[in-house]
Amino acid sequence: MKALVQRVTEGSVSIDGEVVGSIGKGLVILFGAGKGDTEKDAKYLAEKCVNLRIFNDEEGRMNRSLLDIEGEVLIISQFTLYGDCRKGRRPGFSDAALPEEAEKLYELFKSLIREQNVKKVACGRFGADMKVKIFNDGPVTFMLEAENGVGI
Repeated sequence: MKALVQRVTEGSVSIDGEVVGSIGKGLVILFGAGKGDTEKDAKYLAEKCVNLRIFNDEEGRMNRSLLDIEGEVLIISQFTLYGDCRKGRRPGFSDAALPEEAEKLYELFKSLIREQNVKKVACGRFGADMKVKIFNDGPVTFMLEAENGVGI
């Protein structure tokens, strides 16, 4: 399971020209599920995302978490995180979870983030063609991965 976490000043997602989710200061999380991913992986990543200390403190050091700053989260499903570009010129997606399983894990991940007492959680729609606006702050971006409920 992968989560591309971006510190943002704001973010939004639109489907068919309509904004379906928006946030202010916080995180945009691009979420991807791989073959064999479990609930344990989702729990690990949700906890890691909200507690990762990537927001600046008074001294300008990355020392505060999303919960510390009472930030917001925008979660977008993105199976292309599992795109394998090592061979040829067309990405392969054989490591991505099947859509039915990926959607279950995406829904679980969203609910786990909400359970962490995050101020606001906005989301895209699984499988939709989405337009995402990300105002990356820094820029600060981290790739988090979990396998069997632990980081890899």
